[in-house]
This record gives sequence, C-alpha cells and structure tokens, in this order.
Amino acid sequence: MRSPICDLLNIEFPLVGFNHCRDVVVEISKAGGMGVLGAAGMTPDQLDFEMKWIEERIEGKPYGVDIIVPNSMAEQQDSPRSAAEVLPEEHRGFATNLLARHNIDTADLYQQDVGRSNAFLDEGKAKDMLEVVFSNNCGLVANALGVPPRRMLEMGKEKGVAVAALVGAKEHAVKQAEAGVDILVVSGGEAGGHCGEVSTLVLVPEVVEATKPYGEIPILAAGGIITGRQLAACMSMGAHGAWTGSMWLTTTEAFTTQIIKEKFVAANSRQTVRSRSRTGKFSRQLRSPWTDAWESEEAPDPLPMPLQGLVAEPALGKINKLAEGGHEGAKQLATYWVGQGVGLMNEIQTTRQVVYDFMEDFLDATERLKKVMDD
Repeated sequence: MRSPICDLLNIEFPLVGFNHCRDVVVEISKAGGMGVLGAAGMTPDQLDFEMKWIEERIEGKPYGVDIIVPNSMAEQQDSPRSAAEVLPEEHRGFATNLLARHNIDTADLYQQDVGRSNAFLDEGKAKDMLEVVFSNNCGLVANALGVPPRRMLEMGKEKGVAVAALVGAKEHAVKQAEAGVDILVVSGGEAGGHCGEVSTLVLVPEVVEATKPYGEIPILAAGGIITGRQLAACMSMGAHGAWTGSMWLTTTEAFTTQIIKEKFVAANSRQTVRSRSRTGKFSRQLRSPWTDAWESEEAPDPLPMPLQGLVAEPALGKINKLAEGGHEGAKQLATYWVGQGVGLMNEIQTTRQVVYDFMEDFLDATERLKKVMDD
C-alpha cells in the first residue's frame, strides 16, 4: 500500500497501535502495522528491559514507544511523603467513602508514601529515558504531552527515528509543525485517555489545512477509530494512516483485566465520559458509579495533574484487584480508559485477527468508494 506513513515507518499497512502490553505491540508489528509501547510510568531500566524483550521477539519488524516529557508540570517532591501530607483530606475522604459504600475495605488505601510520579520526568529523568529509547532499535518515538524537547527532535534526526506528537487542537498542530516533528497524531475528542473537545471528523481536515504551509507532514488520525472503513474515511480527508488505542484493550494478549474486557464488549458508544477526575486533565473512560460520583455536585474539584492521579489510582487499583476476585461492589465501580469506539468493540480476539479484520474492512470500504466513483 502506498502511504507516506508506510514509507517513513517501513510498515506494510498504515495502522499504528498503542498499548501498554509488550505482547500486543509485537503482534501488531508482526501482522503488518506498527505496535507502539506505552511507557508512561516506567523507569529507564524498566523501559530498557521492555524494549529489549520486544526486539528479541519481533523478528526485525519496526515498533515504537510513547513517552511523556511535558514542558511544564505540577510541583513534585523528590523525597517520598505520606498521602496525608500531599493530598487534601477532602479528596481522600471522597474516594474512601465511595469505596466504603460499595463494601470495600479502605483501611490501607492511602497509607503508602507517595513521591515523584514516574509518568512525569524532570530534566535528568527525561534525558535518561531518551538515552534508553535511542540506544535501542525502535523506529518511532511519540511524545504524548506538548511539543517534544529540542533534544528529542535532534536525537531522532541523528538516529533515524521518527518523532511523533499527539495533538487535539489545530493550534497545537501548528506549534508541532513549527517545532519540526516528523508525524502528527491528530486525536479527536472520541479518543480514550487524554483527549480534546473537537471530533476527529472535524479535526483531521482542519489540521491538514492548517499545516499545509509547513509541507506535507504525515498525519495519523486518532480518536474513535476501530474499523478499517473509518481509516478509509480519514484518509479521504487527508490523513495518511491511523493511530489506534482502544481497540487493542479487548485482545486476548492485552493485560486489561477480564472484568474490564467484558464491560467493554457489553458497552455502547454512549457509555464513556470525558472527565478530569482520574488524572487532573480531561480523559475519556468507561462510565461507572466511580466516574458518576466524581461528576456529581458533591464531588471536590479535581486536583492538578499529577496529584489527582495520586487520589484515583490507589482506589482504582484496589477496585480492579477485587473485581477480578469477584467482589460485586468492585465490579460495579471498575472502569478504564476507552474511547467512544467501544460500541464497535464487540468481541475478544487475538491481536493479529484484529489487524487482519481491520485491513479487510479497509479494503471493502475502498472498493465501495471505487464502485461509487465508477458509477
């Protein structure tokens, strides 16, 4: 297939799949797309281990990594401190009471010390992460928050690694183009996880037009894309491929919990919510009594990123663990990031089968378009 994305990334089909599970990454790449490992929260040593594991099994196929190197972040402390020192009682109490109402023991919920969040990197840690990325053999590195640091762009050029950046608004895309990124991941508000407000259908052509003065920067459309026909539609609007995330969460290889997989398969596209309650920034996730409670008038206003995550993640971690053990209250509360395309995720399949079905659906869509044109 002819696409600037295929040429740039040396892949057979312009499908890029993001997942935190290394097995999924390997299977996407082996099937003809490109798997991208979500590395937010990893230490440099962990990332190095994961990349080497992937490279031993991927049979020379290209893959990528996604890291977070923000331009600014909430103040964090180097030394561990107790949750009581870092987090307001109002927020801890709200989460604790919510779990208690669902018969979950909360005695130890915030007893552990909290310190610097690994998802956010100061200058020293960012340098270490970049050294790991570029000392291994990935073909793509994506920055999920803001304009990539100049050093990241320079190292990408030196090592022949494409540097991508995620954007959710036209003005953000222009800033990335000015900075010199190699690929724009244009993510509409339908996307799971952190997302903007503008729909993919509007955002993709908007970014295509806005970035024309900077040359033809390859664009990956993202946000709600689950099927090949959606990729065909986005390519007709000027995108060169797709960046996908949610669709891999129900694969057999993904380490998404079985309870969450079952909830996704049963959900429709209206059962997600875009909320600041999990990380402090707007992110889309599956609706549950947990998300409903944080959207109620009684809920405290979410803390800035990354502090809100220190409120939410201990509680959600406990919820997921208990849910897997069959705890009914935890099963009700359980949630995870997912896009509005969840309504199209109707079965649990192998990663490779998902890729092949996507490709076949894309070909069917292009044949329909060709028939329309011929008629």
